Amino acid sequence: MASAVTCSAADLLPHLGGSANATAAAEFICDRFTAVSEYLTNTTYAVDNTYLLFSAYLVFAMQLGFAMLCAGSVRAKNTMNIMLTNVLDAAAGGLSYYLFGFAFAFGTPSNGFIGKHFFGLKEFPSPSFDYSYFLYQWAFAIAAAGITSGSIAERTQFVAYLIYSSFLTGFVYPIVSHWFWSGDGWASASKTDGNLLFGSGVIDFAGSGVVHMVGGIAGLWGAFIEGPRIGRFDRTGRSVALRGHSASLVVLGTFLLWFGWYGFNPGSFLTILKSYDSPKGVYYGQWSAIGRTAVTTTLAGCTAALTTLFSKRLLVGHWNVIDVCNGLLGGFAAITSGCAVVEPWAAIVCGFVAAWVLIGFNKLAVKLKYDDPLEAAQLHGGCGSWGIIFTGLFAKKAYVNEVYPGFPDRPYGLFMGGGGKLLGAQIIQILVIIGWVSVTMGPLFYLLHKFKLLRICREDEEAGMDLTRHGGFAYLYHDEDEGSSMPGFKMTRIEPTNTPTPDNHNSRSVVV
Repeated sequence: MASAVTCSAADLLPHLGGSANATAAAEFICDRFTAVSEYLTNTTYAVDNTYLLFSAYLVFAMQLGFAMLCAGSVRAKNTMNIMLTNVLDAAAGGLSYYLFGFAFAFGTPSNGFIGKHFFGLKEFPSPSFDYSYFLYQWAFAIAAAGITSGSIAERTQFVAYLIYSSFLTGFVYPIVSHWFWSGDGWASASKTDGNLLFGSGVIDFAGSGVVHMVGGIAGLWGAFIEGPRIGRFDRTGRSVALRGHSASLVVLGTFLLWFGWYGFNPGSFLTILKSYDSPKGVYYGQWSAIGRTAVTTTLAGCTAALTTLFSKRLLVGHWNVIDVCNGLLGGFAAITSGCAVVEPWAAIVCGFVAAWVLIGFNKLAVKLKYDDPLEAAQLHGGCGSWGIIFTGLFAKKAYVNEVYPGFPDRPYGLFMGGGGKLLGAQIIQILVIIGWVSVTMGPLFYLLHKFKLLRICREDEEAGMDLTRHGGFAYLYHDEDEGSSMPGFKMTRIEPTNTPTPDNHNSRSVVV
């Protein structure tokens, strides 16, 4: 945070000679100097908070991206349902994160496991946090919940969404973010007491683990416990594609998520007006690191998209825009951990491997008869895990010291000459997140399943949740993939007839 530069009349007085008015002149100069210094300090606070608010707005815009991506990836009969769940992720998550989540995550001073201050934003703002910081962290929390909703789409009861979303954003996710992002967290790279895990702490700059793995592993358990959608696998166990109804919505959602990622990754610096003591000169500061982070994010996503495009062409024989969009998002999920501490060329490596990680996990999911309509667990959980390992391999010493100052001998990437300690910390993060989310979200989904609150009945699933649970369809359609007798409209072309009418007009037939 900014700090004012002080001026002392006693220090200034010897430089003004021994005139009778020297004391008054020194006090006057210091008063003016202090006023200017305070103004600049206030300006710094304002600029940094405006930057953080703008980043929060970008991250929140990702909810629209999630909604469009989910809507396009499900069948038309479940469109209204999945869009409503995305709205509820934000709304229910807003209240739960306000009441409990933020306090559990950043309620300093606290222990290494859980925060214990700022419940309901009591005694807020503080010297440590302003309201912009709460809004930014809330946008991250609901992003994790949005990831999970995609995994269990098309067959989950609405009440289950409300329960798991509130629990995830109010308790499960905040605990993880406290461990790795709070100054008190036991594995945080920003731990204030200097007692860092393996001398480095975990570097998960924008949340490949904290956000993407948490959402992905939670979705994994939800989808596993309630089982695949009806018709996803035939009686012989062979995979049957249940295609989403709109590639256009998928592409729209992907571009919105791409746009929002520029708040997700670069915005995680939290401030922009910060200079670096660098031999590169005064033109190089945190603003430069923010720009570099945007570049690494872009390159990883672009590389993953192109890798997926050509790889799927070789594997299945055609160009598939849905696969390319998922590959792009997999690259973004992977680079999110190390985006601020790696070179742009390393981001290309990250995106290339992320594409193959996603392809491999999708192949494994089919073999295990695991059904995730949006590939959310494979994408966010699998690619997020790779991103954490990638950071332990490619983090550059100079960038690590810029982003996490105060410990010049901190370990960095194994492939960059920094030894294996950072990689060890990163692997610990992967294991801990898998364990924590499994012991919290797994039992929750199991209890919902036992009390018949998780999955809808077979008849409702076949007819579609929009009709049976939400009072009607999102729009009129005819679902070609469906063999059910649900109502719909099939439009056919209208042709003129050759029979003249008394009014000398051609009659037209209409088929509905």
